[in-house]
Amino acid sequence: MGVVVELNDGAVRVKNPTLRDVAQLAGVSIATASKALNGRDHVHPETRTRVHEAARLISFTPNALAQGLIAGQTGTVGLITGDLDGRFSIPILMGAEDAFGTGKMSVFLCDARGDAIREQYHLQALLSRRVDGLIVVGSTTNPRPSLGSDLPIPVVYAYAPSLDASDISLVADNEQAGSDAAAHLVKRGRIRIAHITGDAGYLAATDRATGVEIELARSGLTLVGGEARYGSWTEDWGRRATQQLLAEHPDVDAILCGSDQIARGALDILREAGKIVPDEIAVMGFDNWEIFTSGARPALTSVDMNLETLGRAAARRLFAAIDGDHSGGIQKLPCRVVVRETT
Repeated sequence: MGVVVELNDGAVRVKNPTLRDVAQLAGVSIATASKALNGRDHVHPETRTRVHEAARLISFTPNALAQGLIAGQTGTVGLITGDLDGRFSIPILMGAEDAFGTGKMSVFLCDARGDAIREQYHLQALLSRRVDGLIVVGSTTNPRPSLGSDLPIPVVYAYAPSLDASDISLVADNEQAGSDAAAHLVKRGRIRIAHITGDAGYLAATDRATGVEIELARSGLTLVGGEARYGSWTEDWGRRATQQLLAEHPDVDAILCGSDQIARGALDILREAGKIVPDEIAVMGFDNWEIFTSGARPALTSVDMNLETLGRAAARRLFAAIDGDHSGGIQKLPCRVVVRETT
């Protein structure tokens, strides 16, 4: 144990206490002490209490954690993203950092820019820094190649699943999100619902469309025009598709859009056409991107993918993998409908 100092009141303190001192006083291993102080799972409540009491008795603070990390661990993790503008990776990073705990784990963020060679460069750089684990955030929701099963550290894939079923992947449940969005419109009394969405090459677009159609079928409804209208994730596509929709189906009473950008374009055309939202036509978006939802007039109802929650869940899975739980597979996390004025 570190240098023991006896105070005037007879109390005993340890000078420059370490995690090893906490573990020794609590009668547990260093690994268990680390888990208890970091709020990790798989620690008995009585053991956790004993460790915290030991830390209190010798005035050990979380800032000293780096002095006593488990041998072979650095207290750092890597996050590699292919998301160029950070629209999806930044919320995931924020959620992960919340779960890692301020000052307890450091995160190295690397942008691969959708380039496999750059991704490998970042991977090797992170391995050279001896990070304890890695979170990989895809640039789209489409499945992506695995980094391999022979890496010396655990990897968790977030937003885009790995093609290797044995890897750990966490994704937003886009099919259920589509179903929830359609259910919201049906509950509002809408029966002539159109779906304008983005690139059909994106799994998110087709999964959401599948969910929409399944939910409408439960209510005995079909999409206006018989199918989703695929295009791009832009306001321009939202405007063009809505113009065509109104020309072909002037009785439409709701437009479910595959992104908030598309929804903003749809709102522009509805305003120009003199349609009152939501009285005559309801409009919904996807992604709950505040710059579009709050700036829209009326304020836009949208589906939130809960990316910060996804990041927290990815961090917890990474913690578990570092602790030895390498169970793989794809875990789908729920999204939520955020109701505003357009519905």
